[in-house]
Amino acid sequence: MTERPQVIAIVGPTASGKSSLAERVAVSLGTWVVSVDSMQVYRGMDIGTAKEKPTDERCRLLMVDVVDVISDYSVSLFQRDARACVDGLLSKRSVAVLCGGTGLYLDAVIDETSYPSGKVGDDARSGYERFAREHGAEALHELLQGRDAAAAALIHPNNVRRVVRALEMTDRGISYASQNATLKQHDPHYSTQIWGIRMERVRLYRRIDERVDIMFAKGLVDEVRALMERGLMESTTASQAIGYKEVAQYLQGRCSLDDAIDEVKKRTRRYAKRQLSWLKRDGRTRWIDYDLMSEDEALGIILDAYEGGC
Repeated sequence: MTERPQVIAIVGPTASGKSSLAERVAVSLGTWVVSVDSMQVYRGMDIGTAKEKPTDERCRLLMVDVVDVISDYSVSLFQRDARACVDGLLSKRSVAVLCGGTGLYLDAVIDETSYPSGKVGDDARSGYERFAREHGAEALHELLQGRDAAAAALIHPNNVRRVVRALEMTDRGISYASQNATLKQHDPHYSTQIWGIRMERVRLYRRIDERVDIMFAKGLVDEVRALMERGLMESTTASQAIGYKEVAQYLQGRCSLDDAIDEVKKRTRRYAKRQLSWLKRDGRTRWIDYDLMSEDEALGIILDAYEGGC
């Protein structure tokens, strides 16, 4: 038997059922769950991020409601805070369970990943940040894709700061990809088992559409309205979150509610596709196919692998 892992990561696209599985794994092992979701860190962003407390009182969910929506919270700060949570669990328990769909944030926690400063002209940076606010993080990433496809492949679209830095570097004739080739390699910070959930795409997209409908029924519009009063639109990151951006546009009279709902579903489906692509590029991911097995069977497989240290 080899040494048991320090971290078990349950990952996958939105609406795949990873939160439920992660909670069951954590309860079975007597530990807690650390969220690695880029938007659940913001207080008040509850309905649109599917933020739900664990159903079992023996399990707590960490790294949610960490900062206000107008806070300047970077992936490097997330790395610091999430690792503090993991280290705290390791000091008391045998394993930490990570759960989320943001591959960038998962890598930030489990791998030795550095974040170059990329500090150049303020005017250029302000222009790119303004472009992101007006057109969205995806459009900014597409701009980088057109200039430096290799860099775009390395950077998650949600990481607006890093996309901006890469664009600044292209302005100077420098390729972010060539300067950061080591980012393609994995130098583990923790010994980790990564389990990825997947299912047939039609089924996943149906689950996504159903989840979006439920979010609006629960009061997503009211949630966004309240956050806008607290300064949501001043945030480069939080204001671009799927669901929040579209509802804000509706509240600003820029589209109908039906159009906003349709756009949320479309963006969520595209995001799910990117999530899967990100995880597939990571050769460490062990796949759980929910078309072939139940959650109970998946739980058994993960626990057996953990006990066996393999």
